[in-house]
Amino acid sequence: MAQDDPPDSPDKSTQWAEFRTDLAEDRNIMAMERTFAGWMRTAFAAIGIGLGFRAVFGDFEPPWLARAIATVFIVGGGWLAITAERRACKTLARLDPHEFEAISTPNFKLMAYAVATGSAVLTAGLWILNDGSIE
Repeated sequence: MAQDDPPDSPDKSTQWAEFRTDLAEDRNIMAMERTFAGWMRTAFAAIGIGLGFRAVFGDFEPPWLARAIATVFIVGGGWLAITAERRACKTLARLDPHEFEAISTPNFKLMAYAVATGSAVLTAGLWILNDGSIE
C-alpha cells in the first residue's frame, strides 16, 4: 500500500502514525457497536426461549412452574439489554470517532430500554393474562 512506503521526512511518519491510531480508534468503536448488537441478539434469544418454553410446556403441572421458568429467561433478556447499553455507553464515552460518525448514545438507550420494557410487559402479561389466578 502507498501509506506503507517509507516517509520522506520524520514529520510525515508522525502524521501516518497518528492517522493509523485514529483509524484504530474508529475500528474499536465499530467493534463496540457490533458487540452491542450481539448482546441485543442474545437478549432477544433469551426472551424467545422464555416464550417458547411457556408455549411448549403450557399444560405443565404445576402450572406456575412453566411461567416461572419462562419468566427467568424473559427477565434475563431485559437485564442483558440494559447491561449491554451501559457497557456500550461507557466505551463510547472513552473513544473519539475520527473518520466516521458513531451511533449516538440515545439510540443505544432507546433500543435497550425498549427491549427491557417489552420484557417487563411480556412478563406481566404472562402472569396476569390467564384465568385470573396465579396457580
